[in-house]
Amino acid sequence: MKQYLAPLEGITTYIYRNAYHSIFTPMDKYFTPFLVPKQKKGLSSREKNDVLPEHNKGIFLVPQLLTNRPEDFIRAANTLAEFGYEEINLNLGCPSGTVTAKGKGAGFLSHPTELDQFLDEIFSKLTLRISIKTRIGMEDPDEFETLLKLFNQYPLEELIIHPRVREDYYSNLPNYQVFQEALENSANPLCYNGDIFTGQDFKDLLRRFPGLASVMTGRGIIANPDLRRECMLACDPEFALETGETAKKHPAGADSLAAGPSNGPEIGETLKKRQYREFHDRIYRDYQEILSGNRNVLFKMKEIWSYMIQSFSNHGIYAKRIKKAETLQNYEAAVNALFREQGVISNGRLSF
Repeated sequence: MKQYLAPLEGITTYIYRNAYHSIFTPMDKYFTPFLVPKQKKGLSSREKNDVLPEHNKGIFLVPQLLTNRPEDFIRAANTLAEFGYEEINLNLGCPSGTVTAKGKGAGFLSHPTELDQFLDEIFSKLTLRISIKTRIGMEDPDEFETLLKLFNQYPLEELIIHPRVREDYYSNLPNYQVFQEALENSANPLCYNGDIFTGQDFKDLLRRFPGLASVMTGRGIIANPDLRRECMLACDPEFALETGETAKKHPAGADSLAAGPSNGPEIGETLKKRQYREFHDRIYRDYQEILSGNRNVLFKMKEIWSYMIQSFSNHGIYAKRIKKAETLQNYEAAVNALFREQGVISNGRLSF
C-alpha cells in the first residue's frame, strides 16, 4: 500500500516536505501545491524555487499544474522535465470559487468536451507520465460516469479521486459508491483521497476497498504528521512487530498524544512529542532563513498550527495565544508554553 502527501496551498512547500520526510514516516510520493503556468511566462520564480531538485533531494516529488490551457500545461511540463521530473499531475479538484469561475480545477469538470480536447493535445505532445487529481463532478455525482469514460481514453499514470463534488467542498461524507464504481470500471490505476484522519479511518478504508493500491492524505496528515505511522500500525502486523508497538498501546488519531509510552525503545508517545517539537523548530528556522519580514514567517507558522494544534490535548488557550501573536517573541512564548504543557522542552540544538 502506497501513501502520498496531498498538496495543500501555502503549507506543503519544500520547507514542509523536507522537514516531514526527515522526521516522520516518509511518504511514497509528495505532490506540490498547484503551480499556475502563466501565458508566455511559464512558472513564477517562487514556483520554480519550490520544485528545484536541490530543494527536494531524496523525495519522490510530483509537480501539480492548474490550468485549462493545453499550451500552458505543455510549456510548464517541458520546463519541469528539464529539472528532471518524469511525472506531472493535473489539478481537477480545487473547489475554490476564484479557481472554478475561470474553468480551472474542479471547474474544468463542467466542460467535458473542452477537457477531452485538452487531454488529447497534452498526451499527443508529451512523453511524460501524467496523473490526474479529480473530484467526481461539480454539482452531481452522476457527472462522474461521463468523466470516467473520458479519463479511460487516456493512459494515465494514476487517477486520484476525491469522491466529493465541488459543491461539497470538504463537507458531507465521501461518496464511496461512486469510488467503488470507479474501481470496477477504471482503465487506469486509482488512488483514494479524502477524510483519513486516524489509523482506524485508514483501516476501515482498506476493508471497504481491499484492492486499493494507494491512498493520498491531506488535511489529516497536516493535523497529525505522525498519521502515516499510525495507519501502518493499525493495518500491518509486521510493522507493529518490527517497531515493538501495537495499536492497542497507541490508539491512532488526534487523541493519541494522551496515550502512554510503550514498553519498547523510545517510540509511541514520548518520541511523537519530541518529533513534533523538532518538526516545528526546523520549519520555523527554515522559514526565517528564506522569508523576508517576521510577519510572513508568522503567517506561515499560523497556517500550519491551524491544523496541527488539533493533535494536542488541552490546546484551546495555546491556540488562541498562537493566533493572536503579533511578534516572533510572543509566538515563541506561546509555542514553548504549549510544548511544556505536553512535557516537552526544546532540545537545545533546535531551540529559539
